Amino acid sequence: MSEPTPKIVFNPDGNSTGDACVPNISPAERKKRMDFGILQLVITFGILAAMLYFGADKLWRLPLFAMFSAGAVSIFQALDKT
Repeated sequence: MSEPTPKIVFNPDGNSTGDACVPNISPAERKKRMDFGILQLVITFGILAAMLYFGADKLWRLPLFAMFSAGAVSIFQALDKT
C-alpha cells in the first residue's frame, strides 16, 4: 500500500495547519463587491422583466449576459475573499 499524498498548506510558521487561500481584500471591500453584485443582478432582472413584458426580441436580451456575469463575478469574489 502506498502512503497518502501529503496535504500542501501555506503556513510560514510551520507549527499548525493554515489556510490555503489567504484573504487579500478587506471586509469593507468585500461588502462593496457584494453590494455591487446584488445591485447589478437586481437591475438586470428588472431590465429582463421589462423586456419580457414588452415582448422584446430574443436577440435584444443577449447583452444582459454581460450584466449577469458582472454581478455574479462580484458576488463570487466577495464570497471567496479574493
